[in-house]
Amino acid sequence: MPLLDGPLPFAAPRPGQPAPTLHIMGIGGTAMAALAGMLKDAGYTVTGSDTGVYPPMSTYLESLGIAVMIGYNAENLSPTRPGGPPDLVIVGNVIRAEYAEAQALLASNLLYCSFPQVLGALFLGERRSIVCAGTHGKTTTTALIAQLLDYAQPVGKKPGFLIGGLAKNFDRTARLGDGPHFVIEGDEYDTAFFDKGPKFLHYRPRTAIITSVEFDHADIYRDLDHVKESFKKLVAIVPPAGEDPRGGCIVARWDHENVVDVCHAAVAAAEAGEPAPEIRRYGVGQQWDGRIDSVDTQRGVMLFTVLRDGAAWGQFESILVGEHNLYNQVAAVAALEAEGLTAAQLAPAFQSFLGVKRRQEVRGEVRQVTVLDDFAHHPTAVDVTLAGLRLRFGNRRLWAIFEPRSATSRRAVFQDAYAHAFREADIVVVAAPPDQGRIAEDERFNTPRLVERLRDQGKEAFTWATVDEIVAAVCANALPHDVIAVLSNGAFGGIHQKLLDGLAR
Repeated sequence: MPLLDGPLPFAAPRPGQPAPTLHIMGIGGTAMAALAGMLKDAGYTVTGSDTGVYPPMSTYLESLGIAVMIGYNAENLSPTRPGGPPDLVIVGNVIRAEYAEAQALLASNLLYCSFPQVLGALFLGERRSIVCAGTHGKTTTTALIAQLLDYAQPVGKKPGFLIGGLAKNFDRTARLGDGPHFVIEGDEYDTAFFDKGPKFLHYRPRTAIITSVEFDHADIYRDLDHVKESFKKLVAIVPPAGEDPRGGCIVARWDHENVVDVCHAAVAAAEAGEPAPEIRRYGVGQQWDGRIDSVDTQRGVMLFTVLRDGAAWGQFESILVGEHNLYNQVAAVAALEAEGLTAAQLAPAFQSFLGVKRRQEVRGEVRQVTVLDDFAHHPTAVDVTLAGLRLRFGNRRLWAIFEPRSATSRRAVFQDAYAHAFREADIVVVAAPPDQGRIAEDERFNTPRLVERLRDQGKEAFTWATVDEIVAAVCANALPHDVIAVLSNGAFGGIHQKLLDGLAR
């Protein structure tokens, strides 16, 4: 059961030669499917297993020609499987050590490693890694920076990227690229069952963007201080500035107290004249600031100005609407200006950005009712997402249909916080959390309690037992010009298409 420690022991694929086979356990996850695409691009043969996959990742894997083995079964690694045993097994962080496939792996002589390990070993190397980290906004910011670089750089300088969502400009979550930059979504979640450290510590950041630091992932972090420990470790591995041409830079949301805290050691080093990365402070009233100039609710676009030291640095138009998106975009500008990009280069690049699937994504419009899909599940994300939708759609009646599906939202840790997260919604529907069996009864999120709290505030709030009941009730009461925002980090029983079908009847 050899764990990979160092470079891969086999050669990179060569034309006309048999390609090494890499098997991905947990291939249906966003990052793992992204890795599968990069490995295919690099010429490897890729296989994978999962308990099941759903769009957009299932569609993406199908487009790559990768058939998913359903179930984490020992047979997936059998020497008699088609093509023989894999040369390397890449273990996703959803895999538990007690799974039959994991047990078979540990009992075998197959080489294995984590997803971040193989990413670093194969794809980062000497490239300038831009890591977008934070509790909120990292997927959108990663996709945006990838597109801005892609649009602005000359031919032959296209960035590589790994995004925790499907970027519409690329219709994929990852690519190798051929330029000096690699843009990565820096996830603070743990790496694998054999490596409990955060993924982003494997990503060799030259620039680290920290959008926010809040308590999340209650299944692996004890409290906020535990989360901060991980981000402090990220800051600590960013190299000092001035190491030509690979000086380090931290782009940090400086009006957020927790972000300032995790950057304290780097600031102290710089003030003491010791080697330290450059720190670019952004946010309200900071060195890099921004203002919303206007929002076109018909076209769904925002005109905004990025300020540097109080003076206008550039004006841009984008489909990303809302204050949270304003500052995601300010962070992107601050990071890319450090890489030499100008406002003149960035302005048309911003207009070219198409967004990310499941981030304020319009899934369809039926009878003048708009149905959107968004990944928001943390209470802060729910709050800022709905605020952005209010700005985007003006006074149209706004529904929020929320599924508490993540490991944290299924727990009671944010029970009270959710009561204040739906302020911009006119009508709130809260689903029952799935799969709370592993959570102690007194630690479980309580849907009826949240609905009662919302009603006490004068909010129209409801819950129904099943997706079909939710769909029937919403479709029966939706009016022309309503906006229905579905908030979930899962498939939510196919509710988006069911709503569109129900509205069409």
